[in-house]
Amino acid sequence: MSHSDEQLQSVLETLEECRRVLNACNSRESAEMLSIVILDVRMKLKGIDSADLKALCDEMLRSAASEPPPPSKQTQDQPRRPLLRVVK
Repeated sequence: MSHSDEQLQSVLETLEECRRVLNACNSRESAEMLSIVILDVRMKLKGIDSADLKALCDEMLRSAASEPPPPSKQTQDQPRRPLLRVVK
């Protein structure tokens, strides 16, 4: 690990601690903004550029669009048949 990577790792740990404190203080918006900064630092550490992140997000959106919608509340209240049955 290079010196600059070590510095970024130290900054990352500090940012994550700050986010924990903000969440504990119910400063949700500030914690969410800090999460974006944390993501940016992690991307730098892992060598991921914004084009890679965009490609990942696009693929996740395509996958989410092709998944069936979640079952309705009425369906969730009905008992489900077991997926597996024990046979002796």
